Amino acid sequence: MDAPGKTSDALLACGEVRTCLLPTRDAVDEQAAERLLRLRADERVRLSRRPNRYAVSPDVLTGVDCRLPTAGGSRTRAVGTVTTRAALVEGRVLQATAHFSAPATGPDRRRPWGYYLVRPGVLVPVGSVSHKALAEGFLAGHRHDELDVGSIAEGQLSRISRLLLDSFDPPLTTIDTRVRWAASPDPAGEEPRLRFTVADDGLRTLALRLPPGIEPAAAAALCEDLALHDWLLTNVVDKLDGLRLGSADGRAVLKVLRPLVDHLLHLWLPKARVEPLLEPLWDALEKEPGFSRQWETLVRRVRDQLLLQAILTQRDALGASLTTS
Repeated sequence: MDAPGKTSDALLACGEVRTCLLPTRDAVDEQAAERLLRLRADERVRLSRRPNRYAVSPDVLTGVDCRLPTAGGSRTRAVGTVTTRAALVEGRVLQATAHFSAPATGPDRRRPWGYYLVRPGVLVPVGSVSHKALAEGFLAGHRHDELDVGSIAEGQLSRISRLLLDSFDPPLTTIDTRVRWAASPDPAGEEPRLRFTVADDGLRTLALRLPPGIEPAAAAALCEDLALHDWLLTNVVDKLDGLRLGSADGRAVLKVLRPLVDHLLHLWLPKARVEPLLEPLWDALEKEPGFSRQWETLVRRVRDQLLLQAILTQRDALGASLTTS
């Protein structure tokens, strides 16, 4: 293996991103964001105001000693730490990410914890593991006795939500989503590639092929960005699905559309914090299935309906005024 603390080009990176609406009536300010995301006392929450408001917690390491989910059912044990962090976008959308990297080979027996602690965010197999089998098995889902990084991410969301017990008053109901991803190294250094799949129950899977030299943290940031924008699309589509647009009941329509404008429509900003080498992956999503193209269509639909409702309301008010005069 590499020297302690060094990341290898041969590492496979896997993780899961959980995305949800922060359960408060209004977006929180920077001070509140810092309080919510202070997951460690020895490191500060990082804040950014450009190109949008973004707050991210320090990394937290969780020690694990368990079997890895691999295709074919091979029972490979791994020991090490999983990296977790949480982020708030515009004080409104909360994300938690848990991820790890893994070399193809490790010691043939378990070492003392000190051996693993100097390799933060790395799970070292006892023996060897096929990167292909691990990537496929991870994306397919874990068995009851295998590593579950999604539950680690969910634990951070629950911790933050407990700090908001007196503030639960969300402006709209939303669907929570999970993006499970695996990033395989491409020793040939070809153009990065991805395969994005929408599954049931809010689950999405993302298989990535990355050029050498891409750090696991950069892959995780790309997946967070994709997860945020998939979450936005999912929830706006859900709110518009079945809504009787153009109906006489304008109040019912406005009750659905106004929270979208107030809380979600301004959050669309792809590639805001994606490493330039990985931007072609976003460009691929813009071609197929066409994330931004679908978003722009939805936004126009929402704004057209708000304009129509305003015209109808003004017409009704004018009609009532003429009737009473």
